[in-house]
Amino acid sequence: MNMALPRVLSVNAGFMDAAAFLALKGLFTTHVTGNFVTLGAALVTGRSGALSKLLALPVFCLVVVGARLVSHVLRTRSQPEAKTLLAAQFALMVLGALLATYYGPFTNSDAYPALATGMTLVAAMAIQNAAHRIHFASAPPSTIMTGTTTQIMIDLADVMHGLAPEKALPARQRLKQMSISVLAFATGCALGALLYALFGVLCFWLPPILVLTTFTMPLSEADL
Repeated sequence: MNMALPRVLSVNAGFMDAAAFLALKGLFTTHVTGNFVTLGAALVTGRSGALSKLLALPVFCLVVVGARLVSHVLRTRSQPEAKTLLAAQFALMVLGALLATYYGPFTNSDAYPALATGMTLVAAMAIQNAAHRIHFASAPPSTIMTGTTTQIMIDLADVMHGLAPEKALPARQRLKQMSISVLAFATGCALGALLYALFGVLCFWLPPILVLTTFTMPLSEADL
């Protein structure tokens, strides 16, 4: 498959996690399990954000289920699945950027404007997670870096220890691809933090542009 597409999505995921975390008082939009930690912190400190973190997981799960069901319908109608999911993600990101621009900056992340913005962005990233699992599974994950980093270290240790020739090449190739994925995600995080510091909520207009660029990237027949 075209590896440029999942790498762009990795940059997008890192950007969204960093920018949303800063703008929405600790809300993770990309890997929602982090919200359990920040939820506990919000409850203990009494700061705003508890409601958004409670809602993030069910919203994420419902959107992933919906994305999968839509994929099934599109397949039966011989319609492009991956491109349709990416188009839906793009639309949600544009809506999220509009909400952030109109209502932000946010002082209370449990107020309706911040909740609407946060859940829209969570939904957008849920679609990216689903699209990657369904259509780009041969590429390293674009959102969850813990497992990817673990595999990098395992492959690195195996290469250092020495592998049989038939195992060494696949390990080195996987090590390279996964390292690039982590680097892309980290680059996105740095960009998200930097652009939020410079431009505030206006930074949320970059993710739709990133997703838009993927529409020009060719997909293999298996990814469609």
